[in-house]
Amino acid sequence: MRHFHRPRTSGFILPPSWLRPLALVSAASLLTACATVGPDYRGPAPVDADSGWTLPLASAGEVADLSHWWSALDDPVLDRLMATALAQNLDLRQAAARIDEARALRDRVAGEALPGVSVGASVNRRGQSKNGPLPVGKIPGLDATQTIYDTGFDAAWEVDLFGARRRALEGASARLQATEAEAQGVRMRIVAEVARTWFTAVGARDELHAQEATLSTLQQTLELVRLRHALGDASAADVEAAYAQWAAVNALIPDIQTRQRAAVLSLGVLLGAPPERELALLDGPLTTSTLRALPVGERADMLRRRPDVLAAERRLAASSADIGVATAELFPKLSIGIGGGFQALSTGDWFDASSSRFSILPLISWRLFDGGRVRAEIRAREAAEQQAALAYEQAVLAALGDAERALGDYHGGLDTLERRGMALDAARTSHGHAKTRYAAGDIALVELLVAQRSLHEAEIAAARAHTNAAVQLVALYKALGGGWDVSTTASTATHPLRGAAVPVAFSSR
Repeated sequence: MRHFHRPRTSGFILPPSWLRPLALVSAASLLTACATVGPDYRGPAPVDADSGWTLPLASAGEVADLSHWWSALDDPVLDRLMATALAQNLDLRQAAARIDEARALRDRVAGEALPGVSVGASVNRRGQSKNGPLPVGKIPGLDATQTIYDTGFDAAWEVDLFGARRRALEGASARLQATEAEAQGVRMRIVAEVARTWFTAVGARDELHAQEATLSTLQQTLELVRLRHALGDASAADVEAAYAQWAAVNALIPDIQTRQRAAVLSLGVLLGAPPERELALLDGPLTTSTLRALPVGERADMLRRRPDVLAAERRLAASSADIGVATAELFPKLSIGIGGGFQALSTGDWFDASSSRFSILPLISWRLFDGGRVRAEIRAREAAEQQAALAYEQAVLAALGDAERALGDYHGGLDTLERRGMALDAARTSHGHAKTRYAAGDIALVELLVAQRSLHEAEIAAARAHTNAAVQLVALYKALGGGWDVSTTASTATHPLRGAAVPVAFSSR
């Protein structure tokens, strides 16, 4: 005959009556795979994004490296500013904290699907009335004063019969991914703001140098006119006119200096430091970046990099999961509570098998009438999903418009910069001829100073055109999704950056 041994726990034999509740719990766990109510998420409805850019040469070539696009400008000061901002900017640190919060909320939802178990132990010294309903003082062997030793555990579990917990976890995971995408959007904004502010400071420096050179030329012109007035070769009106030109340019200098200082102060704040941190840049050499045409790839690729589009798609996924959570309220709920432990009047009998206790409480509840609240909640969730779908479509179209405008602005800026360069070359040539003629005695000094002033004005215009084009380049990189750092994105199988299909080039709804 074969002998079967019951399992032992804490030194006592598990009663046979415990096996039935455990079997019931095991059977209930199998029911969790029964059904998952609510719609399965299949992605947003297609949006007509077309495939090519409106500018004929915009899509030529592979897209440039966008993650650290500023490195291609070969500006060591800008590289340093970017590294510091990415490490210390307070907006970025807040975004990282929001990711931690969303991840914790996702983990909390995941934990709600598991049983809750608690353990405890107590020693209860109590005395009962001898004159009460139970005459304890008159019952042999039953003392009025007792000490009860108790220890045990309690477990509670709501079986996920219709997938409410699973839908809730889907929604929390999608919201985490949306928060990660939004954090990347913050990173891209900070990168763009640092670059734009830096280019503004450099452009103000170049414009300041050109204006100072123009002011010097006008000063020489004013002195010459005053000398000619003293000799009787120029009128007082000529002196006043020359002075007015000098004064007009001289009035521009403080404004340019203020703009340059304001830009450098803004850099300090962007770097997560006091504003005066980078004031030394006002006295140091500043590098003027070389600008060129930028290959931008395809429009669909741009949309897959845009954090606002990706976040909108993840918000839509979360809204779809919310419908399932609300729909599960229409169906029955099964909760199971289990308790067990030991209770005795003596410490010697505390953990004896005869001192064991247990309880099991399966509870099935079903909301039969609630005044239509659940169905109203389902309709509300469905309406929220429609809003999220429209928000996604709006994000796609806004991204397309943003990128198209930025591309057009930058190409226009490069064209203006090229033409200003041609005008500057012509002014330099004209100034060279004037210097040669003045040295040969063919023209007066006034004519040479006029040529010098034309040269300085061309230099000012070229400096402004370069600054505008540089700022437009920053806007273009931002519109294309430049500054996204894949290494800081959570490695999730369904993360949109990891290859999930985000529909972008399709017919409109």
